[in-house]
Amino acid sequence: MEYFVKERGSRREVFRAKEMELKKMNVFGSELSIRIIRELAKKPACAMDLARALNEHEQKIYYHLRRFEKVGIISLERTEVRAGALTKIYKINSPYIALKLFDDKPIEYFVRPKEIEILHPFIERGRMNSIIVVSSPDPHGRFGAASSDGYAAIDLALFIGSFLREPEINYRLDTQIDEEDLKKNLILVGGPKANIVVDKINKFLPVYFDEKNDWQVVSTLSKTVYRDDDIGFIIKMRNPFNTKNFVLMFCGRRFKGTRAATLALIKHASELEKDNKFKEGIARLVRGVDRDSDGIIDDCIFVE
Repeated sequence: MEYFVKERGSRREVFRAKEMELKKMNVFGSELSIRIIRELAKKPACAMDLARALNEHEQKIYYHLRRFEKVGIISLERTEVRAGALTKIYKINSPYIALKLFDDKPIEYFVRPKEIEILHPFIERGRMNSIIVVSSPDPHGRFGAASSDGYAAIDLALFIGSFLREPEINYRLDTQIDEEDLKKNLILVGGPKANIVVDKINKFLPVYFDEKNDWQVVSTLSKTVYRDDDIGFIIKMRNPFNTKNFVLMFCGRRFKGTRAATLALIKHASELEKDNKFKEGIARLVRGVDRDSDGIIDDCIFVE
């Protein structure tokens, strides 16, 4: 995935972009091709819709759509049945096009658009737009458990802080979250035994904890059960208590698994969407790895 980064005052705006070869730019060689792109920028559409909106023959529209799809400017969003026939609805993939005229060295290396994309809408324009929820260190909840995931939460908070323009990490203990807070964008750390917010959401997850079987991790996507302490998962999905917002979850059977889940974002953000089977967001399972054999999980591998 390519990105276009625009400097605007003290902030950077990051947009999806499509890198194209110069010789393929001839797809924009007519006025009609530009009009089609401008119309598709308003909303996804089919050839018939575009023909009516632009007062052009449908076959001309089909010709340009095929050319745009071939070079990756547009893609098929969905199909619909209209008047007994299957209709293809197309969308524009990126608002920007990037042309490389010659090879050169990057000006900067520290812009991390993939992480920014995954952290949307939890971070907006360099500001926190969410609550990080960590487990209380005191015994609490249905199971009277105390947290041991603070270490993982600290690493995650430091990582998230690197994307903020001001030091304003917004975090709360799970015992401090009320009904209104549950409806906001939430970043959740820890398993349901110690984090009561995760306990409330557990039943909605594509990968969940089975409390009746020693908190083993069950994947509804692969029908696999995981019993090891170093298994964790990272999930990004709509908030079941308010589908306008999202939850981002870093959970494990034990601390090792939770630590592995946070490392999936910190070290391997570009891998999170690869081979992702959860269509409504992101759901990846990881196993913690101790690379330097010092007894501390310092990396992870993706298992699903």
